[in-house]
Amino acid sequence: MSRLDEQFEGHKVGAALTDHTEPLELLFEAAGLPAVNLPEPLGRLYGGTLGFEEPRLVANFVETLDGVVAIPSVRNSNRVISGESASDRFVMGLLRAFADAVLIGSGTLAGSTQGLWTADAAYPPATEAFAKLRRQLGRPPLPQLAVLTATGSVDPEQRALEAGALVVTTDQGAARLDGRLPAATTVVSLGAGPQLDPRAAVELLQERGCRLIVSEAGPHLFGSLLGAGLVDELFLTLSPLIAGHRSLDGRLPLVEEAHLLPDAAAEARLLGVRRDRSHLFLRYELGSR
Repeated sequence: MSRLDEQFEGHKVGAALTDHTEPLELLFEAAGLPAVNLPEPLGRLYGGTLGFEEPRLVANFVETLDGVVAIPSVRNSNRVISGESASDRFVMGLLRAFADAVLIGSGTLAGSTQGLWTADAAYPPATEAFAKLRRQLGRPPLPQLAVLTATGSVDPEQRALEAGALVVTTDQGAARLDGRLPAATTVVSLGAGPQLDPRAAVELLQERGCRLIVSEAGPHLFGSLLGAGLVDELFLTLSPLIAGHRSLDGRLPLVEEAHLLPDAAAEARLLGVRRDRSHLFLRYELGSR
């Protein structure tokens, strides 16, 4: 069990926040950003306000100093990469608390067999505060989990599917999944394929009332979203670790399978910087150059 798991083990849902997370230190924030007065203790821990224009697609990642965001051979590698930062888990939970939908790919789903993509699952000590924020925003109790898979390669036994999800796929994927998923999960096909159009997937979510989409997809799907110009903001936790790599060892950078330079560069404008000791929490607005 990790140190972070030990911190949360036995924690009573809705209990007061523990001392495991220090308030983030605000180093910079652009003027004129949308602002929601966060309920206590979220505002104190985040170091101010947070808000979003809508509709919006916001991506969230943690990466090492040398740019590694995933190590497929390591279970729960995001926690290893983050240095098991409780502050990183808190920011993840806060973004989920704002979200109408959390968007992931089938690879991310497979990497967390017991995972639930909810705010309280990311940071249990703030369960009551996250619920209060969702009520304040007029959100339903839980965000919609949306899983993108062109081939339908998802395990029906995944806990998140038992809890209820939207699986967006192709005709081929829908046929493969027919009758195999829990009743709480809905399958929607976007057509013949064989590839899944990320723009059509995002438009589907928006048509279903998802105004703020938080992407926790991996580097491949993030590359597709970025290449299609669909990502409006990036929240990037910079962990004070160096992962290193060897040729063909499978460690993944922030963006995979998308060639952006020199013709389609995604240009970023810094919106905010916060700090927890040696971890930096960066917020960027993204656009095409």
